Amino acid sequence: MARFRRKTCITLVFLVLLVLLVTVVLKALTPEDSALSSPVGVELFPDKKSHSPINEEHNNTPDRSKTGESDQSDKLEAALRKFPPPNYYLHAFYYVWYGNPKFDGKYIHWNHPQLPHWDLKVAQGYPQGRHIPPDDIGANFYPSLGAYSSRDPSIIESHMQQLRTAAIGVLGVSWYPPNMSDDNGEPMDDIVPLLLEVAHKYHIKVAFHIEPYKDRDEVNMFANVKHIIDKYGEHPAFFKYRTNTGKLLPLFYVYDSYLINSEQWAKLLKHTESNSIRNTPYDAIFIALLVEEKHKRDILTAGFDGLYTYFATNGFSYGSTQRNWESIKAFCEDNNLIFIPSVGPGYIDTSIRPWNFQNTRNRINGKYYETSLSAALQARPDFISITSFNEWHEGSQIEMAVPKTGQTAYLDYLPNKPAIYLEITRKWATIFDGERQKWQD
Repeated sequence: MARFRRKTCITLVFLVLLVLLVTVVLKALTPEDSALSSPVGVELFPDKKSHSPINEEHNNTPDRSKTGESDQSDKLEAALRKFPPPNYYLHAFYYVWYGNPKFDGKYIHWNHPQLPHWDLKVAQGYPQGRHIPPDDIGANFYPSLGAYSSRDPSIIESHMQQLRTAAIGVLGVSWYPPNMSDDNGEPMDDIVPLLLEVAHKYHIKVAFHIEPYKDRDEVNMFANVKHIIDKYGEHPAFFKYRTNTGKLLPLFYVYDSYLINSEQWAKLLKHTESNSIRNTPYDAIFIALLVEEKHKRDILTAGFDGLYTYFATNGFSYGSTQRNWESIKAFCEDNNLIFIPSVGPGYIDTSIRPWNFQNTRNRINGKYYETSLSAALQARPDFISITSFNEWHEGSQIEMAVPKTGQTAYLDYLPNKPAIYLEITRKWATIFDGERQKWQD
């Protein structure tokens, strides 16, 4: 019996060893890249069922391209939550007239000429000629993004991020009709679609700042407003404002509106006129530029809905003189007009008007800007406009600038960082929002 048990145990041990040996041999014969060889190998053959026609038909999982778009959207929304909310009562004037060889075949506006003084004797005492980018540009400060093109999608993206950093909700884009431009630029209406798309991504709205294009009058103004509304009016980034009467209307800034007399404007803007734009699909809120005190009555007679002051130089004009803002606001309240004072971080345009030093306003490391913002709030405005986000020629930009050394001497924001004016804007956007809540209570 004991011998039988011993033989049985030996047999069992032999069988176990044999099984182990066979297992080792079989494992050695399995390819290294087989799906069975390691957990990593399984990922080489992902979800084979998903490639069958039946499963694709009933599969609700987005495809890779849509998943990518969703991921990008999620990342953008997460990034946007890091910004302060946009204040749609805070507008910034924005210029799309810049160009460079990569996107435009040449430099545009960065090579701005030095303009001669109107007095020939005075003009002889100052340099003339064009700037030569990229090291020598028509500006007293140098942008952190370099001599960029307004057509560059990455530049527009960066600008929207800066605007959101500043809590600015609306940009007032400088606009000329198709095939028209300022004296030193190129047509720019074709940039607007891209601008709207990127602005919408960042929850920023776009209003139009209509420039004094050649032969502007009440007739072609109607046609151009129609063009803007027909082409862009349904875009979600197109700025509209709900009036006291409940209408949701676009808002247009009209630069140098005084160049057309009030009788002509009235034909466009008065309800009583037969060719008026009022009560048509192209009705809007029209904001005139206030320069001289007498323009207040002209603006009222013309039928404008409000006024703005544009210039960043305190004291340059009646409208831009900050001590006048409270009385201008009172005039607007008495006459049911919208009041939009314009504030700026400073002003210097001697890179393009070398004789215009008397209008320079030193930034004083941000104090000039804060004083301007404070003065605007004291007047209890309907909106505040900022001159400007990127008017580099006149040194009124809040866009980021960097120190630059070379043959051309540039100013900079030191000892502060490049984003200092964006941060000041954000601070006052919050204050403005709080004050508006109080005014409404």
